[in-house]
Amino acid sequence: MDEKTRQATRYWTLAQPAVSAFVTSVVRDFRDRDDVLQDIAVAVVESFERWDSARPFVAWAMGIARNQVGLYLRRRRRDRQMLEFDTETVNALVSAFSDIADEDAQPQLDFLQECLKRLEGRARKLCELRYQQDLKPAAISNLIGMTANAVAKSLERIREQLRDCIVHKAAAQGTVR
Repeated sequence: MDEKTRQATRYWTLAQPAVSAFVTSVVRDFRDRDDVLQDIAVAVVESFERWDSARPFVAWAMGIARNQVGLYLRRRRRDRQMLEFDTETVNALVSAFSDIADEDAQPQLDFLQECLKRLEGRARKLCELRYQQDLKPAAISNLIGMTANAVAKSLERIREQLRDCIVHKAAAQGTVR
């Protein structure tokens, strides 16, 4: 993995909880939420070089999320059971979730690097396949003999483990706000 992709992945890992919360607030179907969130992650990594590092990353990622959610809502507009959100509401949600997110992410990025080094065995392999090789859970499941659902759940637990590790390290160093 090249350094830009590695850096994009680090920043994305810290922005992902806020982006996920935003997506969850708009997209009701859990399968669609996962798809939209994955589309956002890919778009963030692919357009990372266009991010101005003088601006907050989370706010930039939330802009990409807003665009991806807008595309999703337009595709789903024909579904009569779909709860409609107008542009103003979506923009207000983006703003709220951007404000909540911690913009001073550099210490957490350093902690993330340390926490990633602690991953072993299957957890490390799953992260490599998902975030370095950009494989979706269904493709990973074919490679390692797990169901796609089990892969997705394992990745979720690994992300939680990494978040807990980051929070613990931040608390130990007194960088938690």
